[in-house]
Amino acid sequence: MKNISNFSIFTLLFVSSLTIMVGAVIAPSLSAIVSNLNFKYSASWLITLPSLGVVVFASFVGPLLKRFGKFKLLCYGLIPYALLGVAGAYITNDFILIADRFLLGGATVIVQVSITAYIAAMFTGENRMKMIAWQGMAVEFGGVVFLAIGGFLGEMSWQFPFYIYLLGIICLGLVIKFLPKHLPINTDQQSTDKSSVGNKLKVKVIFYSSLFSMIIFFLGYVTMPFYLPETFSFSESDTGYYMAFISLVAIVTASQMPKMVKNIGDGKTVVLGFIFFMLGYLFLAYANSILLLIIAAIFIGIGFGFTIPLLNHMMIEASTIENQGTNLGLFSMGVFGGQFLSTFIEYISHDYTLVYKVVALLSVLFGGILFYLFNKVV
Repeated sequence: MKNISNFSIFTLLFVSSLTIMVGAVIAPSLSAIVSNLNFKYSASWLITLPSLGVVVFASFVGPLLKRFGKFKLLCYGLIPYALLGVAGAYITNDFILIADRFLLGGATVIVQVSITAYIAAMFTGENRMKMIAWQGMAVEFGGVVFLAIGGFLGEMSWQFPFYIYLLGIICLGLVIKFLPKHLPINTDQQSTDKSSVGNKLKVKVIFYSSLFSMIIFFLGYVTMPFYLPETFSFSESDTGYYMAFISLVAIVTASQMPKMVKNIGDGKTVVLGFIFFMLGYLFLAYANSILLLIIAAIFIGIGFGFTIPLLNHMMIEASTIENQGTNLGLFSMGVFGGQFLSTFIEYISHDYTLVYKVVALLSVLFGGILFYLFNKVV
């Protein structure tokens, strides 16, 4: 670690936590928000439209990162993140609200790519993997805090969860105060052999892994606000606490991810994450008690902790200085593209039990495919 202060590390992690809340923060209060806004389209759009914005704008972030640099681009992303986020509480026109949530995704991908590029530049080797693991923990800790607070605030007023987005302004102050404006180039990212055919294949495998892992993981976020109240009579705060518990498990798992990689390798660790996804959704499908719901949450959280943070690190390792912004944008496209695609599950079936069974099957099938592909490229 290059003589970086604890305040700088805190800033990196705090800003990273903003990415998870872009859609999830309003999830526990989604039905009340839709009712009060009289939103005529699919309720889950309000959660996943920012993800579509990320997918659309991700390809522009690489060139912008080269032009403005990490510091300026991060600042340019945090301001609209806060303003567009809180604006959702006051927009009553469906089309303007759709545009607002979509553009919020554009601000989010700028924040995500910029902050990850900071980590890539400030850390190397095992320290970088540890920092990426901490970043994954921070993202999921944000999920714990923001989901719990979002559910609590939603019971007070449907508008209150939107105010959490104003944390972007606080993060802007921390960035200006504690993050360096200029960084030296990491020599470990300049190797030209990273542009080889084999490495390009690895980038593609990482992209599709992030896409499918987020489809599987985020499917819970768009179905649980409806499934849990209907099946187990959960309140909005109960739903928020349950979803926050999944994030808490992911935090613990991400902290152990570097050790798992040392023991079995990164590719096999990702595959193991998909196996846990399979187990989690099987338990969710057959749950008839709180105990089985808790076991399902544990397995789903482990699945996230062994996939997304590690895939983020793998994408950095597969990148050079020249293509880092593009590759990180591609990773963001996979992560948030998976979130957006999870929206369309309701067009397949409203029987969530059936959906969870199908997702469990797809998890183990894709895990098998990844086992083969990672053996070729890792």
